[in-house]
Amino acid sequence: MWRGNIQENILYEDSQILVCHKPAGLAVQNAKMGSMDMESALKNYLAAKSGGKNAPWLGVLHRLDQPVEGVIVFAKTSAAAANINRQMTTDGIGKIYLAVTDRKVMDKEKKLIDYLYRDGRKNMSFATEKKTPGAKKAVLSYKLLEEISDNRTVSGYRSLVRIQLETGRHHQIRVQMSHTGLPLIGDRKYNPKDSSGLPLGLCSCCLGFLHPETGKKMDFYVTPQGQAFSGFCIPQSV
Repeated sequence: MWRGNIQENILYEDSQILVCHKPAGLAVQNAKMGSMDMESALKNYLAAKSGGKNAPWLGVLHRLDQPVEGVIVFAKTSAAAANINRQMTTDGIGKIYLAVTDRKVMDKEKKLIDYLYRDGRKNMSFATEKKTPGAKKAVLSYKLLEEISDNRTVSGYRSLVRIQLETGRHHQIRVQMSHTGLPLIGDRKYNPKDSSGLPLGLCSCCLGFLHPETGKKMDFYVTPQGQAFSGFCIPQSV
């Protein structure tokens, strides 16, 4: 159970938005009974900040899987939520991830186009044929940044890749990278042969959008903290 101080994870705050570095292992919303999630922690923080005078309003605009760390933005007003949601539906939000695969990367740069079907009962998605009912197009591009030896992995390597999303599907990066033969290290769902013992190597490291009130371009970057990223020369910007 996460017991950190949510204030330490706030990257930016004003009257319209809250931008945070979500820790790996902390759910964004609706955690299991007895566990904290980001939405609840931030509402507690806002309530304490106002002296408990008003019940805080907080809009959850997007999510990261519980084992994934990275930048996430929340809205503090309904107008800000509507504005940022419009940006998300018109590709106005820039998302870049850093990921670690336990395989040797042969194609140094590649664009992946798949059709994914979500199985809600298993909470998993699968690459399938375009004609499959319910399948949605998923597009991402990856670029190899660095490769290091690691005798804990099935290939003897850990590879750091930069990933740019063009669509936002359920478990998209994890599914597409596994489908192309580059499963992420520490991924219990989509990389069952992983032998490293490391946590999931995935971080939403960069998020860019226009401020919902001023229109100013906002870019936020975090350096991944997970053990899967140790040993790499992590770029200061991507």
